[in-house]
Amino acid sequence: DKLIGISDFCQYPPEGTAKIPRVGGLTNCHVESLLAMQPDVVLIGSIVARETVERIENAGIPVIAIRAESSLNDLVPTIKTVGEILNETARATDTAKIFQQRLEILRQNSETDNGRTKKVYYVVGFGAGGDFTAPAHTHIDEMISLAGGCNVGQKLQTWNISREYLFQQDPDIIIIRNEDLDAFIHTPPYSSLTAVKTGHVHPIESGTIDIVSPRNLEAIEKIRELKR
Repeated sequence: DKLIGISDFCQYPPEGTAKIPRVGGLTNCHVESLLAMQPDVVLIGSIVARETVERIENAGIPVIAIRAESSLNDLVPTIKTVGEILNETARATDTAKIFQQRLEILRQNSETDNGRTKKVYYVVGFGAGGDFTAPAHTHIDEMISLAGGCNVGQKLQTWNISREYLFQQDPDIIIIRNEDLDAFIHTPPYSSLTAVKTGHVHPIESGTIDIVSPRNLEAIEKIRELKR
């Protein structure tokens, strides 16, 4: 009931976000529509343009940037910060505690998988524009590790992966966004990967894995189930 406007990218939960007015994306914020809502505060990502922020602040509305985190552990202070902003400190503390407990259980479970890991490849991008996956020190790399898998991109320093290296690794399990599944499995040379031929390419909702959020736990649990 406190959320009166959202971005074009806010899709979860579907039954809730469908009823809330949208004010554009990261680079095309409809400032006039936003101001007309007369919000008490605007929460933004740190990528939003300074000009947009200044227009909102000049109208007398406070703007608070929520830093994009790169680790699941960093979500705990973020949750608490949002709780302070909304005067819901107790609820935020409880939410953060539950998240921490679930994360710790997953971490303990991953330690029991030592020596029995399978190679997992997350398809960030593919095709004529190049192949991309999550490299080392990213939250997706962390998620795959917490699921008890071995990230194919864990030795990479950038999001680019050569096709030669991908086929050399020949992952046991491939995770891909729902909307990309059909094109990937029917496009050479990806169609000749062992995981494709053996039916071990699995779709996933992008919102559970592409950004750092509490929903990452859902993706970790799903990947963990897939590798059994």
